[in-house]
Amino acid sequence: MTLKFLTDENFHGHICSGLRKARPTSDIVRVQERGLSGADDPTVLEEAALRDRVLLTHDAATIPDFAYERLGQGKRMSGVLIVRRSLPVKDAILAILLFIGLAEKQDV
Repeated sequence: MTLKFLTDENFHGHICSGLRKARPTSDIVRVQERGLSGADDPTVLEEAALRDRVLLTHDAATIPDFAYERLGQGKRMSGVLIVRRSLPVKDAILAILLFIGLAEKQDV
């Protein structure tokens, strides 16, 4: 199974670029590319769920609450990966690549 990702509006663009360069087959879409600039968190989570994409975000303050709310309501969700904003870009890329590799190995 190949994971697909959606990045929220404030996700570091250099991480996206680095992921695309390191793994050209990666399916990563930014909310800006979907015309969702300025969308609230529930809308972004809904878009990710509708498109079967894992949300990549730096937002540990509000996204988890909205994600748990979705789950509590029985709504579909493909997942959320929170990347610390303080993590160096190279380390963030490597961590996400590791996540992808492990997920694909497990065929989740």
